[in-house]
Amino acid sequence: MNNSKTVAFHTLGCKLNFAETSTLSRMLENEGFEKKAFEEVADVYVINTCSVTDNADKECRQLVRRIQRKAPSSMVVITGCYAQLKPKEIAEIEGVDLVLGAAEKFNIASHLKEITKGDSARISSCDIDEVSGFNSSFSLHDRTRTFLKVQDGCSYNCSFCTIPMARGKSRSDTVENVIRHANELAGKGVKEIVLTGVNLGDFGINENTDASHGRRTENFFQLVQELDKVDGIERYRISSIEPNLLTNDIIAFVAESRKFMPHFHIPLQSGSNHILGLMRRRYKRELYADRVAVIKTLMPHCCIGADVIVGSPGETDNDFQMTVDFLNAIEVSYLHVFTYSERDNTAALAIKPVVPVSARHERNKILRNLSYKKMRQFTGQHSGQVRKVLFESRNKSGMMEGYTDNYIKILAPYQDKLVNTVADWTV
Repeated sequence: MNNSKTVAFHTLGCKLNFAETSTLSRMLENEGFEKKAFEEVADVYVINTCSVTDNADKECRQLVRRIQRKAPSSMVVITGCYAQLKPKEIAEIEGVDLVLGAAEKFNIASHLKEITKGDSARISSCDIDEVSGFNSSFSLHDRTRTFLKVQDGCSYNCSFCTIPMARGKSRSDTVENVIRHANELAGKGVKEIVLTGVNLGDFGINENTDASHGRRTENFFQLVQELDKVDGIERYRISSIEPNLLTNDIIAFVAESRKFMPHFHIPLQSGSNHILGLMRRRYKRELYADRVAVIKTLMPHCCIGADVIVGSPGETDNDFQMTVDFLNAIEVSYLHVFTYSERDNTAALAIKPVVPVSARHERNKILRNLSYKKMRQFTGQHSGQVRKVLFESRNKSGMMEGYTDNYIKILAPYQDKLVNTVADWTV
């Protein structure tokens, strides 16, 4: 591999994956690789996978086939959650040369030096219980916004979820190190940092490490307080936080902060307490409603997003209707709707009755329509207001995009002087 000097990346899944892909790219560039667009011919292709749904698995296979057609002699590396969960399955895909598990993805440069095209696919995975280290990551595609990884893994045991098997137990960066990264990003001209992790509210817990033995050494509230002091960063967003870990202290701090945006994304998953119990979630709908009410009391203008899973095992028509009614009754602004899909080795597989796939898709459609109505209503509430907008750099047919502090998307005629600036704008 010493003569291979070009590499292309493709990312499937969450913001955390995008942060890690960006870091892997910088690591290989430091090793002498030139980065190429994924559509171009490169010596090495790296696919960072997700495995939240069946579709992510299928998309990975489709991408490998595309590479085989356009660049059959190129190296193909698969990493990410799918690689950790099903390394042997991936290694059998024609064209795959290297499969890197959770503990090895950040050692990609050394692995590439040891393999040659034509050998059998090499698997470098591990027992997920042995994954203990934390690797700092951040995305840096343009200066406007970056995803900064501050936490990884999850020690929850939700019945539908494979993430603990794919990413290991909860572990975190330190407040000191996150602040160092934030200062570095400020020096690069970044205006907004989105804090990312698998379970952000568990920041400070480091399980499987000699230093803490699973004890909490710092917490997320301490982190946001310290980040608020960093000069040069104008905006922070909290990508997602569990309702049982979103404290009144955090909400009150965001309400008073000039840098933390009035925007929360809080996973709900179901509006039925019966289904929440089957999912092994750590809250009931009453606590979720209370969190939304506290936010809206302190920040009536705040945007609140929610994750919802439809069609999970045991979800009756009545359970689903309870979810619809609950979402109509609370002031959430938009939904990310996921259709349940069976995942190997999860407890949900034993729950009955199984919801027909056709019913799952119909429920998804209903909630996506509700999300559209919710966001239109939220945007309408702020129509005519002047709000702070951070404009992005892309020129799309003479137009540019930006987001208000409370996450309303703005389209405006492209002006170079507005790129990466926060400007007053009428919604």
